[in-house]
Amino acid sequence: MKFAWIISAALLLIACERVKQPTEKPLTPLAPVQGAADNDKFGITDSGMDLLSRSDVKRFIDSELTRGHYDQRQLEDFFQNVLFKPSIIRGMDRPGTSLPWYSFVQNNANKLRINNGRLFLKNNQSVLTAVANRYGVAPELLVAIIGIETNYGGNMGSFRVADALTTLGYHYPRRAAYFQRELVEFLQLAYEEKRNPFSFKGSFAGAMGMPQFMPSSYRQYAVDWDGDGQRDIWGNTGDILASVANYMKKHGWRTDQPVAVPVTLQINSQLQQIIDQPTEMKFTAGQLRQLGVSIPQQISNQEKGILYQLEQSPGVYEYWFGLNNFYTIWQYNHSRHYVAAVRQIANGLSYSTSKL
Repeated sequence: MKFAWIISAALLLIACERVKQPTEKPLTPLAPVQGAADNDKFGITDSGMDLLSRSDVKRFIDSELTRGHYDQRQLEDFFQNVLFKPSIIRGMDRPGTSLPWYSFVQNNANKLRINNGRLFLKNNQSVLTAVANRYGVAPELLVAIIGIETNYGGNMGSFRVADALTTLGYHYPRRAAYFQRELVEFLQLAYEEKRNPFSFKGSFAGAMGMPQFMPSSYRQYAVDWDGDGQRDIWGNTGDILASVANYMKKHGWRTDQPVAVPVTLQINSQLQQIIDQPTEMKFTAGQLRQLGVSIPQQISNQEKGILYQLEQSPGVYEYWFGLNNFYTIWQYNHSRHYVAAVRQIANGLSYSTSKL
């Protein structure tokens, strides 16, 4: 196969050049990594052990060989040339969504973020309208997603995705299984897109492009909007917006329906217990009304949703009923604060009286 021959030739060239001083070629596997710290090392674990000596890496390679996309030499070369990056581990242990709402919203859905979103919306009105009509997803929501994810493309991440996924897959036990599965998806998509795995850049968690898709989401939901044969979620606005819209539609987005509605209640232990439960579409509006929650009349008793709170200032809370579209956005990022911030940006972009 032509692609396999190209990859084999490239890896042979890399192997030959190991005896030479490496040159500055940004996407070459052995090239110097700009900004790399002194403790970033090629092909080792945090304990200094060669990755290829690990039994779990050997099992990974054996499993990949059964797919027939890469040979033994290519896979071993991949694991010898990934970088272990301790800074990624530190980033995973400081999630921004752990902040209280009043801090999180200032960082992620402030006036500057909304104003930049209005400019993006204005500059891309035609493709936004076309994508929104095709998928039935509000254009303001699409803009809000890429706004909170990457500040409209201003910060898509500078880590090699290969480094991020191997660092987390083999140095972060708490979520190692998840990131090893994403590494499988990543090598598959690199093969499908006919690209060198080391050419992909993304976040410290391996999320890519303006939508910050993980490899599995890229493979499932990324869209070639303009039919040029590529699903470019880094620089093609149509592909980017259609990919987000496709994700939302596939996860149950309901056209012209709100995300959440404000409610009033007298908090008690039973309601607080409901609020503190895992995020699921478990309770109906009717059930919550029977418990003393005042929900706007336009929400039927049969409508399922999520009761949640937002801390507006220390110890001061607002209460909300998140509907189907709330849960759809939550599946994009498992944080109630994230969904509330997306909603706030989207509503800030819209001059309509109808709000999400």
